[in-house]
Amino acid sequence: MSENNFIDYVKICTRSGNGGAGSRHFYRDKRTMKGGPDGGDGGRGGHIYIEGDSNIWTLLHLRYNRHIFAKNGESGSKSTSTGANGDDVIIKVPLGTIARDAETNEVIAEITKHSEKIILRNGGRGGLGNSHFKSATHQTPRFAQPGEEGSEGWNILELKILADVGIVGFPNAGKSTLLSVVSAAKPEIANYPFTTLVPNIGIVKYKDNKTFVMADIPGIIEGASEGKGLGIRFLRHIERNSILLFLIPVDSKNVIDEYNILLNELEKYNPELLNKKRILAISKADMLDDGLIKELKKEIKFKILYLFFSSITGKGLNTLKDNIWKLLQ
Repeated sequence: MSENNFIDYVKICTRSGNGGAGSRHFYRDKRTMKGGPDGGDGGRGGHIYIEGDSNIWTLLHLRYNRHIFAKNGESGSKSTSTGANGDDVIIKVPLGTIARDAETNEVIAEITKHSEKIILRNGGRGGLGNSHFKSATHQTPRFAQPGEEGSEGWNILELKILADVGIVGFPNAGKSTLLSVVSAAKPEIANYPFTTLVPNIGIVKYKDNKTFVMADIPGIIEGASEGKGLGIRFLRHIERNSILLFLIPVDSKNVIDEYNILLNELEKYNPELLNKKRILAISKADMLDDGLIKELKKEIKFKILYLFFSSITGKGLNTLKDNIWKLLQ
């Protein structure tokens, strides 16, 4: 998915419909000049919903459609006829979308399943017709309720990608290369930092036709939690991953130091991320022989599942997938 097409944050103005007014009608026909009240109720104003759609991966369709209004309900009429409800509006969003109130930042809805539908704004209720207000002491009420007003305001829609595995690493660590090798995803790959500017998603095939979803998150640098580099713009996508795959190339200055820096940035952004299952995957293992790999293993003293692999030769890729699948279960 290109940078221009991936939109994970939009601010939209939404307005639900007003309820229709109740009718103040009195029954009349050729034989009845002064009949009783028969005014009907007004129709409900249109709701605004958000609905999950697994076929959508971005909020791009809302980028240039930021004012979304539902229809008003129609007024009631004679013979206690209720007015028609205003047409509802359904906003399709990708799975993993959170809707907030722009003023209070309160979470209104969170969509994680296909076809899951939640009301973002309720339409106004229709007013009661004068037929509801007839009584023994007041047989000719000449009033009815007006319709209730709908609500209007700004909402923030924020996408957090749903993936089983999120690849975390510094720029140019080989994350996109790994994703391109184990899945059909075709991310941009080049030998310079920040090649990946948007998250890429791939479906990884495993044994017996099993699959899992892997996401390549744009590179993190030291200070990312404070806005450096690409900042925290994409860190939120990691919050929805079941497993964090820390990817560090074997030719880095210090594998352990880089791992600790990445861990520190995630903790600063959201300490709960440290509760997720983790794998340390050391890439470009084709650059080392077995003896050098053995020496490097001696330096890794902290308790974490780690392994060596090469996207170029395929060495260790099956072991990597085995371990990921085991953790997912």
